Amino acid sequence: MEKQKQAITLKIAGGSYKFTIDREKEEVYRLAEREVNAYLAQIKQNRIKGWEDPDYLAIVALNFAIANVNLRQSREVGDEDLQRLGRLDEELGAYLDTQLK
Repeated sequence: MEKQKQAITLKIAGGSYKFTIDREKEEVYRLAEREVNAYLAQIKQNRIKGWEDPDYLAIVALNFAIANVNLRQSREVGDEDLQRLGRLDEELGAYLDTQLK
């Protein structure tokens, strides 16, 4: 079954950007739009001398990239923990097999 597409316009930092997306992903795009704009407004409150919108947007992008890297790294640690638990489960199973025989 083919996914239905939808045209949307997102407003980010005063600009309008048109996208054609899968209909079921609209909420994700809208939430991301709000999050970027809210974070941009928060950063711009610092009013750093000599900075313009591209500078603030660069910091917003950097912060989202840092959050993305942190999330990936935390998942990797989780994968290692799951592998350790799997090995422990195998060892425990083998031990119980020897004790129950």
